[in-house]
Amino acid sequence: MGVMDYFTSVPSMTADEAKKFLAEKKPDEYNLIDVRQPGEYEGDHIPGANLIPMSELKSRLQEIDPDKPTVVY
Repeated sequence: MGVMDYFTSVPSMTADEAKKFLAEKKPDEYNLIDVRQPGEYEGDHIPGANLIPMSELKSRLQEIDPDKPTVVY
């Protein structure tokens, strides 16, 4: 993952669209990744979210199932 990857356009959704997506799927049908810092995650997070801080994302990509849709916040 290089610096330019941060500028690559990816599909996005509104908070309401994400909420609907999560409600319509079973937790094992998607990856839910929280890329904030541990203190932010501990303060509050979406139930079922896996904490992978942005600074660790590159080294922890193997934890994300590439065959499932991924929601990142």
